[in-house]
Amino acid sequence: MKLRSWPAALAALALVTTVTVAVPGTPAASAPDGPATGDQGRPAIAEQDRPADGSYAAEIRRTEYGIPHISAKDHGGLGFGYGYAFAQDNLCVLASWVTTLRGERSQFFGPEAESDDPVRPVANLTSDIYFKSVADSGVVPRLLARPAPVGPTDDMRRLVAGYAAGYNKYLRDTGVANLPDPTCRGRAWVRPITATDVWHNLLDLNRLAGGSGLKEAVAGDGEAEPDGPAPGSNAWALGRQATRDGHGMLLADPHFPWNGIRRFYQVQLTIPGVLDVAGASLYGTPVVQIGHNAHVAWAHTVSHAHRFSVYRLKLAGGRGGYLVDGKTEPMGRQEVEVRLNDGGIVTRTLPTSRYGPVLAAGRSDEYAYALADVNAANLRSADTWLAMAKARDLKELRAAQDTYQGLPFVYTLATDVAGTTTFADASVVPHVTDAMARRCVVPSPDPSLEAYVLDGTTSACLWGNDGDAVVPGIFGPGSQPRLTRADYVANSNNTPWMTNPSVPLTGYDEVWGKVRTDVEPRPRVSLDMIARRLSGSDGLGPRGFTLDTLSATVRSKRNHTFELLRQDLAALCRAHPVMSTAAGERVDVRAACRTLTAWDGRATLDGEGAILWREFYTGMERPAKPGEPVWRWWRVPFDPDHPLTTPRGLKRDAPEVRQALAEAVKSFEDGGMPLTLTPGQAQRYGANPIPGCTEGEGCFDRVRMRGRLAGGRYPDVDTGSSFMMAVELTPDGPRTRTILTYSLSANPSSPHHTDQTALFARDGWVTERFTEAEIKADPRLRVTTVRG
Repeated sequence: MKLRSWPAALAALALVTTVTVAVPGTPAASAPDGPATGDQGRPAIAEQDRPADGSYAAEIRRTEYGIPHISAKDHGGLGFGYGYAFAQDNLCVLASWVTTLRGERSQFFGPEAESDDPVRPVANLTSDIYFKSVADSGVVPRLLARPAPVGPTDDMRRLVAGYAAGYNKYLRDTGVANLPDPTCRGRAWVRPITATDVWHNLLDLNRLAGGSGLKEAVAGDGEAEPDGPAPGSNAWALGRQATRDGHGMLLADPHFPWNGIRRFYQVQLTIPGVLDVAGASLYGTPVVQIGHNAHVAWAHTVSHAHRFSVYRLKLAGGRGGYLVDGKTEPMGRQEVEVRLNDGGIVTRTLPTSRYGPVLAAGRSDEYAYALADVNAANLRSADTWLAMAKARDLKELRAAQDTYQGLPFVYTLATDVAGTTTFADASVVPHVTDAMARRCVVPSPDPSLEAYVLDGTTSACLWGNDGDAVVPGIFGPGSQPRLTRADYVANSNNTPWMTNPSVPLTGYDEVWGKVRTDVEPRPRVSLDMIARRLSGSDGLGPRGFTLDTLSATVRSKRNHTFELLRQDLAALCRAHPVMSTAAGERVDVRAACRTLTAWDGRATLDGEGAILWREFYTGMERPAKPGEPVWRWWRVPFDPDHPLTTPRGLKRDAPEVRQALAEAVKSFEDGGMPLTLTPGQAQRYGANPIPGCTEGEGCFDRVRMRGRLAGGRYPDVDTGSSFMMAVELTPDGPRTRTILTYSLSANPSSPHHTDQTALFARDGWVTERFTEAEIKADPRLRVTTVRG
């Protein structure tokens, strides 16, 4: 997965372990959490986390599409109502994931079955070893023993405790045998959860771009071949100079998995006079990650910054240790036990170092390597999001991020009622300056590794410190790439450099992402869409954004690579009506060329030519031989002085271009597929046709399927636009449209299992109900009061 911190090379690192026959009850050794850790501490649920009278109360109001609006008088009650509402819709997903977090999948599902990780599934035994090692390290109780901001605030502790209690209330009232979702009805692995489980879920989310994405490496279970989703998400913050009425507007379009624990859940959370926020939370987390209140709106995209470093250890001969500053440090050992479904027990002994887990790739008699994950001991994200939700303007939103410094791997784009916009990489980044990299970087065990490999023999190469950082080893807010504008800031997973092309962001250390680098097709079409709307040249009327034109623009389904290459493709077709495959087989491409030249370049459900173009384009994009560049067919190469117009044009004389078209056409003919195959015919999520095209094609409306086209169908869509939100912040309150692409409930028997999915396929939006009057005006309103 190419998230700058999930490189293929690092995922191939395997940790040295010993498999033994365990004695039941053998205590596990503690393991370091990474360069920054907390102290030993108190239990996850302390007495002050409980409500004073021992009870919770909340009101759950559901509007159309089952969207819950939860209100309570305090944070504990709000968490209780949220946990209860979420369990009503998605208990089975969280129950399965809690089994994963506890390292118990092998016990219930067998060690060889695949885990339920939607980003990087691994064998259950590997998953269990990894999660047991995290739990046994004691990192969560140590962090809970710390005061804020390193540990959680009292409000956050109560929110988490209430969330677990609300989930358990629904499970207790319903009973495992009577659960409406057949996926987990009557299953032994469905059990009450604890606040500790919720904290571990938050920790794992924070580690997603580090250790959690490298479970096979950390658990020492052979080589890993990562296949997670490519970097996703689009976000625009539009200021008063870009909007027709001078209001701040925001687009959120995160591209996250469509199945499992990393789905978004739409919700509104209200404590009168304290908090009123609407948006979406990732499953099992009791805070809104992407959303708005009456004053500000924000979105996130995945950052290009590094999330970990690899330290090269100089081994101390046969003494079982490694050298730091000329002295031998002993290698740590963490023993992990996993119970199997046949009653047996497997143990693994995991070597550790002061930097983190010790890895094996490149290991020799002289060297070993260790993983240092900057989010290894980070629970601060929850308080960061909670404080952002309470912000009344951009100054307070930035203060929330600066206070807790917990965002794990994302950029932030935000706007407010005044029509100011801001971009920041306010995420947790290891403090490796360019100067330190020049001094400390050592040869990598694999040249393709997208992380710094640092010299572990000297404490001078430990991560540095900033005076404004809340924990050691990370950059403080004063070092972060930031930009404030009155027109716009935008990101589609490009580096901060092209946040706004009129003022390129430069001057930051390379650990944050490169400058003067290929912007890539999806960010290019994103910036082009904004430019055309601001000039009024996109056919949507007078220039400037309104809520209507924003909604239309972001669902336009433009395929940018086709737009860039269509003229050269037409010329190629005129010159070569018959082309040859790499094997020399001649193919008549005239019918295919007619289909492609007649296509309007939009990946709509009925876009005849969209799938043929994808198969041709991705055929060119694949290297003919391992290691060959994939951009060899662009006529005009990338030019950093013209980043939004290069590369462009098709190198019509390149034989691989004609071969790719011939082979695409032949694959359609051999498979009995029409050349006019449309996205509506080829792309599905369950029974629902799904529009859109893929990352490599330069599509803002991005979808992904794991697998190739066969018989006119791809495997089901598993990643793409997830929770889309277009919001206009007016002095009279927010006006918002949303769509949850896969719908609110994973329960196949729920009426809200695919209702928004069908709406999404028709380019529809849900008009959000935010105010009391809007909520009460819904004729479908259902109200439930829960106590416990």
